[in-house]
Amino acid sequence: MQVPENLRYTADHEWARATDEAVRVGITDFAQDALGDVVFVQLPEVGAHIDGGGVLGEVESTKSVSEIYAPVAGVVVAVNNDLADSPELLNADPYERGWICDIRPDDAGAVSGLLDAAAYSQLTAG
Repeated sequence: MQVPENLRYTADHEWARATDEAVRVGITDFAQDALGDVVFVQLPEVGAHIDGGGVLGEVESTKSVSEIYAPVAGVVVAVNNDLADSPELLNADPYERGWICDIRPDDAGAVSGLLDAAAYSQLTAG
C-alpha cells in the first residue's frame, strides 16, 4: 500500500495536498483497494462550500457505495472531470490522475492538523 510522505490524511481515508491556493483531495490507496473496482464517482459542485468532515461526494464500486469526506472546510474551486468518463482512475492512480477536487480552505493551516504519513500508516496497519 502506498502512503506518500508529502500528503496529509484523514481517518476516513482521504488524502490532502496543500498548494499555494488550494487543497487537492482524493481517496487513499487503502480506500480504493478496500472499495474494489470503482464504477462511478459523484463529484461536488464547483463553488459549493463544504464543511470540514462534511460529505463532498460518493464513490460507487462493485462492492459498495461510500461517501467521500472533506478533509478541510472551504469552497470547491475545481473538480476532476476525467473521473466522469474514467472512474477507474481512482483505482489506477489514486494520488495523481485520480484526484477528486480542489478546495480553497477557509483556514490555510487546517491541513497541518491532519494525519501525517506515519500516523496514517499506523491507522491502516491494524
